[in-house]
Amino acid sequence: MPPKTITDPLLNRSSLMMLQAAQCSPQRLQTLSRLSHVLIVNLLSPMKRTGRQYTHTDLCLLSNKGGFEKKESDTGFENDAVLGGYDPNIPLNLSNELEKLSDHFQVLSVLPTETRSNLLQLLRNTMKNREEVSVLESVLNQMCDDETPDLGDLTESERKTVQAIVDLVDADDKEFRSSLLSAVHLIVGAMDEIPDEGLSELESCCSPPVLKALKILVQCVAAGSGETLSLTDAGLTILTEEEVYGKAQSLFDLSNVILKREEDTLKAEMKDQPGYLPLFMSVAVKGLASLV
Repeated sequence: MPPKTITDPLLNRSSLMMLQAAQCSPQRLQTLSRLSHVLIVNLLSPMKRTGRQYTHTDLCLLSNKGGFEKKESDTGFENDAVLGGYDPNIPLNLSNELEKLSDHFQVLSVLPTETRSNLLQLLRNTMKNREEVSVLESVLNQMCDDETPDLGDLTESERKTVQAIVDLVDADDKEFRSSLLSAVHLIVGAMDEIPDEGLSELESCCSPPVLKALKILVQCVAAGSGETLSLTDAGLTILTEEEVYGKAQSLFDLSNVILKREEDTLKAEMKDQPGYLPLFMSVAVKGLASLV
């Protein structure tokens, strides 16, 4: 059955911004858009990352998989494209986008303690090698398509790490396995879109206390209220350590988020026209923090 074109009257501009490929590889829009039921066509992505360039791409929802399929196209917008009234100057509604993904984070948070700990450590290890992150994303993408991934071409290190993660998500309960697979795929897809330097900083922030603190900051950024946080608040005291704060500030800066510390207070807010990097970073942080 061919993919169905679905237009969602409730799709807001922030969802369109999420799908507009200015900061996102079309291949991974299926990961970050599983809850956005819409056909977006002829997207133009000028972004270059690690030597890759993406151009005009058609995306359509695969109703039986919850993801998106892409195909190259030189045609104009289709009649049923839902881009009317889109204004790229309107800020990304980070809170809404994260709320759409809350079920994925919940799936991760209810895993057994040992499973969460092992999965967090494995994901952290992959961040030390950009190629391993991309390989893992590709394998999970195949699994989401009910394909059996071929690990034969991987290096021994890649195969060992990927197989360990695959074993962790390969639950006996088929329905839960599907949900867990989607959740892990979402997190890895977000990790794969973070710039190399940012990925390195994220890896250095993967201890449980730091992830908990980053999650609080991400929630503050998503709220968009410009709230001033106190470093004496539970969960944030770890950021009084200069090295930890420096890494957190660097991660946020590389994700187009400003993190300021003044005496015993913190403030975090998105930069002007931040693109999608705050979303990728926030999804990765919330997903990893769900494993703590």
